[in-house]
Amino acid sequence: MATEFILFILLILTAYLLGSVPLAYLVVKWSRGIDIRRYGSGNVGAANVVAVASKWLAIPVIIFDLGKGAAMVWVAQLLGLGIAQQATVGLVAIIGHNWPVFLGLSGGRGALTLAGVVIILAPKLGLMLMAVVFLCGLFQQMALGAVLAIASLPIFSWFLAQPLGIEEPLPVTLGFVAIFLVTVIRRLTAPRTSVTASVPPGELIINRLLFDRDIRDRKAWIRRLPSEAELSKQQEKQGKG
Repeated sequence: MATEFILFILLILTAYLLGSVPLAYLVVKWSRGIDIRRYGSGNVGAANVVAVASKWLAIPVIIFDLGKGAAMVWVAQLLGLGIAQQATVGLVAIIGHNWPVFLGLSGGRGALTLAGVVIILAPKLGLMLMAVVFLCGLFQQMALGAVLAIASLPIFSWFLAQPLGIEEPLPVTLGFVAIFLVTVIRRLTAPRTSVTASVPPGELIINRLLFDRDIRDRKAWIRRLPSEAELSKQQEKQGKG
């Protein structure tokens, strides 16, 4: 038991640190010399890499962000940890991506890392999740599709556990509830930008919760440029570095 507990704690620490590695930030910084958090949606993720840099740079980001969630749960399985512990390790990897220690707790939304976790915990459900998000993405509603799909995870894992091959529905369902809450918290607690300073709080909450952006105009949001104050702050940090 003591050995299993130590392994579990080590995996939690590893999951957070691996989740915290911001590849989207790094590839844009190396290729364009800019902070991805100041441009486009401000999200440290593959979609914003496409908007700010290029789709080719987004490919390794997609693979890495998906893989770090899947890898941590898979390692937990290999070590013989229980399903509740596997779900916890996956959740911590998502938290690391969303609030990375290497970027001052300002990261992405964790959608790909989340998908990786779900694919290993419940493969059939993970494929359903990705299919729903992909279909919504065809209609440029990927963020809405993602939050609806994530909200449905606990429902499907509980009521359709047997058809989906989920042997222990309770810990898996509780894990998915926690993942949904983390997703909602991350969307709602993102800092305001110069573009959204005048958006009413109620409208801001709806926009963030449903569309993962502060304004209704999607094109204006993903093409956002930093204000002069944000640029000055960024240049000041670079000068100190």
